Amino acid sequence: MTAYLNHLGLVSPLGNHYSDTITALLTGQRQLKPASELLINRPAWIGEVAGPLPNLPTEVSQFHSRNNQLLYAASLQIDAEIRQLIARFGTHRIAIVLGSSTSGIAESEMAIAAQQRGEAPQSGYSYQRHEMADPARFLAALYQLDGPAYVISTACSSSARALIAARRLLQMNLVDAVLCGGVDSLCQLTLNGFAALESVSSQPCNPFRAGRDGINIGEAAALFVMSREAAPVALVGCGASSDAYHISAPHPDGLGASAAMQAALLNANLTAQQIDYLNLHGTATKLNDAMESRAVADTFGEYLPPASSTKALTGHTLGAAGALEAAFCWLLLQKKLNPTGRLPVQTGDGDFDPSLAQLNWPQTGLTYHPKTAMSNSFAFGGNNVSLIFQTMSTV
Repeated sequence: MTAYLNHLGLVSPLGNHYSDTITALLTGQRQLKPASELLINRPAWIGEVAGPLPNLPTEVSQFHSRNNQLLYAASLQIDAEIRQLIARFGTHRIAIVLGSSTSGIAESEMAIAAQQRGEAPQSGYSYQRHEMADPARFLAALYQLDGPAYVISTACSSSARALIAARRLLQMNLVDAVLCGGVDSLCQLTLNGFAALESVSSQPCNPFRAGRDGINIGEAAALFVMSREAAPVALVGCGASSDAYHISAPHPDGLGASAAMQAALLNANLTAQQIDYLNLHGTATKLNDAMESRAVADTFGEYLPPASSTKALTGHTLGAAGALEAAFCWLLLQKKLNPTGRLPVQTGDGDFDPSLAQLNWPQTGLTYHPKTAMSNSFAFGGNNVSLIFQTMSTV
């Protein structure tokens, strides 16, 4: 069974509309800025969604959090399509599967700070907002859906796993459509937590460059409608592994990463030579980029597909990263959205690290017209996911 990605709502540091996003993606516009001292007490750069976010409708205002506002902004872009699905299939045949790692933690941080100052928390605050399932509960309440609704939280592979789970629900005929993707918002916990691990860069991040020294953290929401209804782009392959090498460091040989890529190729019934673009996990940490470049070389051999990490533009959006980068692939694969057939170059400063396994970086101005794209998402604990998307010529 083919799982089609019919519609997409997308909010990220690159923009709040397809045209803004694809332009920024293909021209290498870094939407990173210095972090506020309210988020972190040391120099750091972040990818923040610009502009005001929509207020939640009154009937679901109890779900207020920045995380849910991001998700709501994405859902508004495909609201008409979602309501058409409800009218067609009924509320019990539509599922919600999301990935997140922060949920509404930022609101709890503010409530705790208010308590420490001897003040009452913001009116309407509930600790339930930072529970991981809250984004799914919010979306279910917003659309009055009765189907399965849950959130997967496996750190940086969360929303990539959500897409795998959505596809499985369709394959098992438990539902007719799935609202799937991911959402994560900026908060003190993740920024300071990664800083404590000495993983945060004090400058715009530089994936695969010799001078790379850590990540930038970002926020985003990407919400797909996935169904059996034919669409221009489909999720044709999924691969996952868990090498459990270390709680935070990747396996140095990239064994789990390579296993996930190979499993995705097998699941899609494709060869490595059929991948036209590889969206790298590419966090810009010393260990991740070394591991991933080796895993890509081991998986693809002499053929190296054009590959780049878009985290240099958005920052690492953590639980939303898998869905966000799947969204980038979705945009790149459609001729009407990417008529020139270009690919994102590897934005960054300085020379590429000569000690890393060589990769094939897309070149500015060249046309590639990709038809098949792979996207990697690797997480703490050795939780690895690789997804393959393909244009459907019959649609």
